[in-house]
Amino acid sequence: MSVASAEKSADVRAGRPIAPARRSRLSQTKREWVAAYLFLLPDVLGLLLFVGIPMVLSLSLGFFDVSGFGTYTFSGLDNYRRMFGDPLFLGSLQVTIKYVVVLVPGLYITGLGLALLVKRPAPLLGVFRAMLFLPNVISLVVVALIWKFLLVDRIGVANVLLSKIGMGGRSWLGDPDLALWALLGVTIWFLMGFYMIIFLAGLQEIPREYYDAARIDGAGAWRSFWDITLPLLKPTSFFVLLVSLVAAVAGPQGFDLVYVMTSGGPANATNLTTYYIFDQAFRYSNIGYASAMASFLVLVLLVFSGILFALTRGGRFDFD
Repeated sequence: MSVASAEKSADVRAGRPIAPARRSRLSQTKREWVAAYLFLLPDVLGLLLFVGIPMVLSLSLGFFDVSGFGTYTFSGLDNYRRMFGDPLFLGSLQVTIKYVVVLVPGLYITGLGLALLVKRPAPLLGVFRAMLFLPNVISLVVVALIWKFLLVDRIGVANVLLSKIGMGGRSWLGDPDLALWALLGVTIWFLMGFYMIIFLAGLQEIPREYYDAARIDGAGAWRSFWDITLPLLKPTSFFVLLVSLVAAVAGPQGFDLVYVMTSGGPANATNLTTYYIFDQAFRYSNIGYASAMASFLVLVLLVFSGILFALTRGGRFDFD
């Protein structure tokens, strides 16, 4: 018999209470923390391998002159000096700024408008919502090919329909004054269903009692929208503005649609910075120069995001 068993038997004979055995298992709180970390681990590893490490490598390559044969020559800040003296890069920044200035408010207005429209009960409402969201489940390349066919000169569906009201015959993708607007229209059409879903989730979180009380007080639909809907949608609005800003500056739709529909033309009218970076990296093998531009674009995006945080107080929109 072990010493512990002998002591336990002596305690029983003497009538002394037996101390409970210590449990070696983790507490419930610790088990929940371990489970949470295990669930997060695959995502964290994926972000580290496929996002973190490539970002660090891209930032590092900006200081090297990389040839197409794998030769690395340290060049310091030469790529960054070249960048600010490159008229094509500066022109692509101007195009990107125009793209962002139109796209972000356009997605906000169309997303919120559609969410308000599909929030009201109506026959076949689920089908209508699915149709608005449907473009988001289609490949961007397929979307670009379809719209390129619809917008083709003279015989395109858009020109055929517009010719019936005397507005046909336009070169939507061949006119430098129209190409960027056509691209923006396709982008908004593609993304508006996604932001509609986000706004719809925010609208459904607003208690119905607020609108009932406003109606009793004599407030109309417009007054209820300004005094109830918009203030209570501040967190959702901040999320939409932030995500649409990131999508406009560095989103895949900007590159894919440009690559298929216009290839940056005509006359560099749709040459977004993301497309120009791709062009330099994979067409001309200027890997170091493209990495420097990509690093600068990330810095610009961080600055714009910081400005958005500062202006909205982190989504609280408290300007007092």
